[in-house]
Amino acid sequence: MTGPAASPSPVAGADRPPLDDVMLAMDVVDTLRRRERLVTRELDELGREEDLKQRLKRIYEQQGIDVPDHVIEQGVAALREDRFTYKPPQKGFGHRLAMLYVTRASWGKWLGGALAAAVLAAGIYYFTVVAPDRALPEKLSQSYSELTQVAKTDEARLAVQRIYETGRAALQRDDRASAKQALQKLGELSRMLEQEYVVKIVNRPGEKSGVWRVPDLNRQARNYYVIVEAVGPSGERQSVPVYNEETGKTETVKSWGIRVDEAQFEAVRRDKQDDGIIQGDRVGAKSRGHLDPEYELPNRGGMITSW
Repeated sequence: MTGPAASPSPVAGADRPPLDDVMLAMDVVDTLRRRERLVTRELDELGREEDLKQRLKRIYEQQGIDVPDHVIEQGVAALREDRFTYKPPQKGFGHRLAMLYVTRASWGKWLGGALAAAVLAAGIYYFTVVAPDRALPEKLSQSYSELTQVAKTDEARLAVQRIYETGRAALQRDDRASAKQALQKLGELSRMLEQEYVVKIVNRPGEKSGVWRVPDLNRQARNYYVIVEAVGPSGERQSVPVYNEETGKTETVKSWGIRVDEAQFEAVRRDKQDDGIIQGDRVGAKSRGHLDPEYELPNRGGMITSW
């Protein structure tokens, strides 16, 4: 009676598919790494490399894998040369560029937002600073040309010329701030020249039509003023610049006092006391193209803006 068939020896694994030489060499290296102590001892001792190759061959024979000698030699050589070993890329400029590309999805939206904000800021800066600065010479010349056509008196034309020359001088020395101020003053002058109104004595219940003041330099004297206002073509009260002789400042007001002599002051007072209405309340008028109104009421030229 025959016994059970003997199981085939692990060595007899000829029916297993042969592995590619490169794959085998990689496996040899992996085996050597797992047995690091063995490798270190064997490779560090001169003349023991052949023993190491034989031991490796026996290891694979025990696993039923037939590894040719040249593959084992390739694996040992590869281990010496650090082949089949992953080495992280060295961090340099190229590595940083590669990492930026790989992570572009995370930082791209923030960069896009920042770029959009930068473009918007640049656009705002251009249209609010650069473009107006470039247009300053043209705007200054255009404003000057328009105002010379509007000005009807030598005084008005001289005022226009003086401001224009100040602006041109500022441009020549590249003083943009002063040039802008000159352009602004031309705009204010334009509004003054365009104004048309009649100067009337304030003639409303509860409001003063005249006042008198004692000057600081002569406490025995009195300065008399009638209170007037500028009334436009449609009956609206207009704001006008007035030089206050008491403060030495020009203020924009809707009513002001004109200094007159005592006789004229008394005449206005009697007119109002008669029936509460000043019959002759018109004292002057300002025409388009003129800086100041022409007064019909005899006056002494001084004015006040508060009382």
